[in-house]
Amino acid sequence: MELYAMPAATQTLLDDAIVDIDAWLADEVETAFAEQESVAFVTGNGVSRPRGFLSVDNVANSAWVPGKLGFVATGASGAFPTANPSDVLFDLVYALRAGYRQNASFVMNRRVQSTIRKMKDADGNYLWQPPLAADRVATLLGFPVAEAEAMPDVAANSLSIAFGDFKRGYLVVDRAGLRVLRDPYTAKPYVLFYTTKRVGGGVQDFDAIKLLKFA
Repeated sequence: MELYAMPAATQTLLDDAIVDIDAWLADEVETAFAEQESVAFVTGNGVSRPRGFLSVDNVANSAWVPGKLGFVATGASGAFPTANPSDVLFDLVYALRAGYRQNASFVMNRRVQSTIRKMKDADGNYLWQPPLAADRVATLLGFPVAEAEAMPDVAANSLSIAFGDFKRGYLVVDRAGLRVLRDPYTAKPYVLFYTTKRVGGGVQDFDAIKLLKFA
């Protein structure tokens, strides 16, 4: 479906501004669109928006069937296990088949990431590793970590961590990109920038993404 925005600026501002107001408005709208898309790709219900991967049916990974996402339970309601809490992360990683693990990554919000950053192995080394360079990402158990604010916090029965090959598992369709219709006539003295973007998305490979359920 379609995202749209209609910012406005006076023609006088457009004529006199030192900066390129058209480009600045386009950047602001694109940022707002990106925030809405990131939420929809995670939790969208598929009605007039993409269907997020957390909105599809899920089942225990031991009973996985096509059309559902498999989850690994932590064994503790709304929490990591008290003993060896990081072990469930290994269970999650190896719930994914080898062909998908090669390009897999973790997805979680910043609060869950904060909890995991404090976990250490038996030698006292942190499992979470900072990026080695400015253009790199942090890693967990050797896999990249992506931060998504739409992912839920840890709670009873929450699906707060996802792990998988999202390039194979989730399909995003952008139709024609960002389109801007400049209208200087409808609301004089304002120039309207009617901006639209058509985007869709959904899970295409249900075996490529696994979830960690806090239950």
